[in-house]
Amino acid sequence: MKTISKEYAVQMHGITKKFGTFCALKNVELNVRAGTIHSLLGENGAGKSTLMNVLYGLYQADEGEIYLNGEKVKIKSPSDAIDLGIGMVHQHFMLVERFTVLQNIILGEEKLSRTGILDMKKAKREVEEIAERYGLSIDLDAKICDITVGMQQRVEIIKALYRGANLLILDEPTAVLTPQEIQELIKIMKNLVESGKSIIIITHKLKEIKAASDICTVICRGRYIDTVKVKDVNENQLAALMVGHDVKLVVEKEKAEPGEAVLEVEDLVVDNERGIEAVKGLNLQVRRGEIVGIAGIDGNGQKEFIEALSGFIKARSGVIRMNGREIQNTVPETVLESGISIIPEDRHKRGLVLEFSVIENAVLNKYRKEPFSNRGFLKKAEMEKFAAGLIEECDVRPADCAMTQAGNLSGGNQQKLIIGREVSNDPDLLVAVQPTRGLDVGAIESVHKTLIRERDKGKAILLVSFELDEIMNVSDTIAVIYDGKIQAVYEQGTVDENELGLIMAGGKQHE
Repeated sequence: MKTISKEYAVQMHGITKKFGTFCALKNVELNVRAGTIHSLLGENGAGKSTLMNVLYGLYQADEGEIYLNGEKVKIKSPSDAIDLGIGMVHQHFMLVERFTVLQNIILGEEKLSRTGILDMKKAKREVEEIAERYGLSIDLDAKICDITVGMQQRVEIIKALYRGANLLILDEPTAVLTPQEIQELIKIMKNLVESGKSIIIITHKLKEIKAASDICTVICRGRYIDTVKVKDVNENQLAALMVGHDVKLVVEKEKAEPGEAVLEVEDLVVDNERGIEAVKGLNLQVRRGEIVGIAGIDGNGQKEFIEALSGFIKARSGVIRMNGREIQNTVPETVLESGISIIPEDRHKRGLVLEFSVIENAVLNKYRKEPFSNRGFLKKAEMEKFAAGLIEECDVRPADCAMTQAGNLSGGNQQKLIIGREVSNDPDLLVAVQPTRGLDVGAIESVHKTLIRERDKGKAILLVSFELDEIMNVSDTIAVIYDGKIQAVYEQGTVDENELGLIMAGGKQHE
């Protein structure tokens, strides 16, 4: 018999959820004490987001009960959840880019004056009070399209608080944040808890669980595994609970033996979408059998450099050579034909067609060629065979997802599909931009092993990541970018985290 208590902000007992014949959750338990930060940990596709979508009313459980502060509740829709004081910040933000911060926060909850006119002054005062109370300072008059991702997340949190949330669900809250923004978010979460709120965070990042959480519940393949006090376990123990076996958080590799240069970038200058110079004379070289990691804080020209390399935008000046051939200012198809495959930063915008099936996305950049087509006609049997192999090799879940729309996969499984597809192109240069964003530790280990395996085959690898640990663990050569230029280049093992952080922030290299 389960004990129901007002000491818990939420208790979920025996939650089962099926989609057709697939059982996403089976008899799952979750007990979140009021006034705590509670992490929900599990592999990609383990059912974490599904469980929280049940709590938020986006799905209804087939079996099980939900209690809030000791009272049994029925949550049939997000409106019910909001009325009960539950707010959810999704991994992919739900904001109107052309609206201001204030307009987004009050959207659907507009305050009207006695005459029936929208009272923006009153709404602004209320939002400013919330922002000040919880340390969420933000420019309410700025447009969403003009603020950072970290600030957009802050808007979503304020939006939930404005609707009266006492329990906040944060789905992969640090997946798109810089290290500095992550520290700020942890500070905000602790402020919220000190003010009487309760928080559930869905995350794969063990270091952040240790830094922020009080309690952690682990689920695996839709089943409850354990609930532990975070202070009583280390990162390795959490990882083992999640995947069912020991995980190497740092992947072993032999010393690189680089060959000739595959990619050469000279004096590259690229403007951003506003016509302002973002890449300012960048020079870089990536050789066969080498992983070059670009370390830097977001917004220092990485995005524009990769888009120019991909053929999506034009360079103002400079040269990009691939195997000695200039490819700057061409088109994406030419870039692909030159021997480059790219794992993009934005899997929805650049990586997948969400409305297409997993099969169609698996052959997205090769469907015009044999064996997938013949004289303009697609060979579906070959496409299905290839996709099935990719699903198995990359552990995309569920295993029978071939006919599923890519948009219905979890974020981590979408990423696995993209990585497998790009590696299968057998490129001379593999560009991996934030390749482990949204992945669990087991999948991260697999991705790192994949990059090292491709390197050992003689491929050139360019890794762009905001995860400094990832850059330092995986790269053979580390190039630090700041203000649109490569400021320093190091061989692995010759620089520490403090030195890299200093240069990433615009400081001078130590002599």
